[in-house]
Amino acid sequence: MSEQPWTIESIRDALGNPALAQRFLSEINRAPAHELLQVFTKWQGIAQRTLDAVQRGREIAAAEARGEEPPGEWIDVTERVLADAARIRSQGAA
Repeated sequence: MSEQPWTIESIRDALGNPALAQRFLSEINRAPAHELLQVFTKWQGIAQRTLDAVQRGREIAAAEARGEEPPGEWIDVTERVLADAARIRSQGAA
């Protein structure tokens, strides 16, 4: 997407999820003329982040398929998650 200009159609396609694409189309179609660029820019950012996340996921999957560690810096938060879960359980949550 970096070489082609963004269009309503390319944003819709990049979103991938039909419900999300419908939400975008609904917002862009209902936006007053003076807000069109703002709505378009908002959804262009969402679409770009979606494409970036998909690419990152593909890179991680490819690394794992080769038996390598996933690329990037990973922070182990297991202890924090376990502590949060214990705290929530102690407060009577299911």
